[in-house]
Amino acid sequence: MTGDRKSSVCVLGTGLIGASLLRAAAAAGYRAWGYNRSEAGVRAARADGFDVESDVAAVLGRAADDDALIVLAVPMPAVETVLADVRTFAPGCALTDVVSVKEPVRAEVRRQELGARYVGGHPMAGTAESGWAASSPDLFRGAAWAVGVDPGTRAEPWTRVARLALDCGAVVVPVVAAEHDRAVARISHLPHVLAEALAVAGAAGGDLALGLAAGSFRDGTRVAATAPDLVRAICEPNATALTEALDDALRLLTAARDSLRADGTLGELIDAGYSERDRYDTLRRWDITDIRPGEHDWLERLREAGQRGGVIRSLDR
Repeated sequence: MTGDRKSSVCVLGTGLIGASLLRAAAAAGYRAWGYNRSEAGVRAARADGFDVESDVAAVLGRAADDDALIVLAVPMPAVETVLADVRTFAPGCALTDVVSVKEPVRAEVRRQELGARYVGGHPMAGTAESGWAASSPDLFRGAAWAVGVDPGTRAEPWTRVARLALDCGAVVVPVVAAEHDRAVARISHLPHVLAEALAVAGAAGGDLALGLAAGSFRDGTRVAATAPDLVRAICEPNATALTEALDDALRLLTAARDSLRADGTLGELIDAGYSERDRYDTLRRWDITDIRPGEHDWLERLREAGQRGGVIRSLDR
């Protein structure tokens, strides 16, 4: 199978992201099936008419026979085991993932000798809910989908991964693994930790405080409603980058506290925060249209374009 936009997709793990990807791929015309360890998850998927099994050998054997693009959609703690299954039953298939960190996955892929056809991926989408029942084929509409351009990435599997992301309704952001992990530590993993801290600090005010809580508390703690084990699986594998982000946040909060204690003001934090939020709201993505996979220096050129805010909206020229 080449870069056929309607090639097969095999999704390993049908939680929120994997299930939404399976739904979106099927809706886009892909031959799509999946694996889930839980029989309850399998039953839920089958009840909605989707082809999901709990026999990983059978699922991956089918992927090998059909040269499917395999998508790892399991939490980081399960990646090693699932990759071992891929190595056993479908080592020749193109491989991607939707795990929230890229360097640890990439390292494990190399350790399992599956790097030749691997392309890292991470759709920046989700909700505080989890499981098949929370999934939607529209989850990725308009979302940024990080697609790896690390050295050694091959054009054919990269094109298949990028095309899948586009067909699911996302825009592709080319990025290398280490830079991805540093970025998501600040815009995804740090918000999880801050939401947990805000929930605890707010609840310390007792039932009166919670009874008075409105939009700012609700919005600021939204992701604290995510299952604790899932939050740990998302954030803890990115410990180094998240620690750096936490250090920066703590410096900002400490400076604001000290200023409030000294002269009754919050210092520069409020104006700086307003300015950076406005920068986020007004950021305009620009389209990458002049770089074709496989061209000379295409990986480095895509990396540089992604660093400058470029996205890919189409692979058709």
